[in-house]
Amino acid sequence: MNKNYLIEVCAANIQSAIAAQQSGAKRIELCDNLYEGGTTPSYATIKIAREKLDIGLNVMIRPRGSDFCYSDMEFEIMKEDILICKELDVDGVVFGILLPDGNIDTERTKQLVGFARPMNITFHRAFDVTPDPFKALEDIIDLGIDRILTAGQKNTVSEGKYLIKQIIEKAGDRIIIIPGSGINEKNIKEIRDLTGAKEFHLTGRKTVQSKMEYRKEGIYFGGLIQIPEYEINITDTDKIIKIVNLVNEP
Repeated sequence: MNKNYLIEVCAANIQSAIAAQQSGAKRIELCDNLYEGGTTPSYATIKIAREKLDIGLNVMIRPRGSDFCYSDMEFEIMKEDILICKELDVDGVVFGILLPDGNIDTERTKQLVGFARPMNITFHRAFDVTPDPFKALEDIIDLGIDRILTAGQKNTVSEGKYLIKQIIEKAGDRIIIIPGSGINEKNIKEIRDLTGAKEFHLTGRKTVQSKMEYRKEGIYFGGLIQIPEYEINITDTDKIIKIVNLVNEP
């Protein structure tokens, strides 16, 4: 059995990143705003994470939530954020840019790749909303990107596992395909065995209550009632330890 499976934990705060490292994760994807699918964290968050972490640190480069078709100004922000990551000795960056027709924006992505090197690069789940995953795969490979994060063009890897398997087979040794979204201790071995993946992306999070004793009910700063104002999501060390152990079992 391969003992070199890599668990990457998506962490939206410093305490989660540190907990993931202590639990056996080998890489962190650091981001903010998980409710929007992840955006670029603050300068201070990146800086302190780099100081506290010995494992790989990849940073989300995404100026806002919603789609992946960016304005010229948003594109400039992405380039500046990549340069900041390089200055802070981050190991890698995570980004994705699409054209209005849903295909990979190869011209702009190529520019970002140039800005990012020698850091490693992950093309994130913008891949999952392209019209043709196999064309997108070839475009991303041609751009020299190191890995693709995907749920198989579905909401979770359990739904998209058969396409993930096909993508991994098609990719061969040309690029790393990392399944992510909905991986947990119940399905990690199934996803490993079915897809043939060697790296896995997950949050492994739990919800803890805010320390606020006084709570003003009925006010939602995110504008959506379903986003809780007095709960915090952090990495669950027990979950990560269990997943790390499970993925390396026969």
